[in-house]
Amino acid sequence: MIKVNIKGVGLDPSQNPLLLLIDSEETMVLPIRIGLNEAQAISLKLEGQEVPRPLTHDLIFSVCKHLDAAINKVVVNDIYEGVYYAQVFLQQNGEEVIVDSRPSDGIALALTSESPLYISEKVAEHTLPFEETVKENVENVFGLEEFTEEDDEEDKGNDYLH
Repeated sequence: MIKVNIKGVGLDPSQNPLLLLIDSEETMVLPIRIGLNEAQAISLKLEGQEVPRPLTHDLIFSVCKHLDAAINKVVVNDIYEGVYYAQVFLQQNGEEVIVDSRPSDGIALALTSESPLYISEKVAEHTLPFEETVKENVENVFGLEEFTEEDDEEDKGNDYLH
């Protein structure tokens, strides 16, 4: 298993919500398409915003607490036909309980419970190199040519502001 963090929530080129997971060394990124409601819930958690009524992941966290079940970790563990799957690992009465989950729900729950988030080795095979992904997206979004190491800061600014 590889520990990951949430890099952010955004939109893909077709304007579908996309969740980005990144490893701690920031060498690989895993984009996962999620639903609009889940994207909003995760974004609210990332921004530290409180909502007046509990969202689904808040409810699940509350139920776990009332049942004395600790959320130990969430693992995005599988991909099948382009669909990612996750598991929530609970500890209750000294026993491990594993519950299947959609990645977005599990990740929202991990944020709420401050539990670690992992991806399996199988899922890691579907990650993208982080630096290449960022470079490609910057070039696509801003239409920039590749910077070279010989360029100095002054030239970079002048070349791309015209």
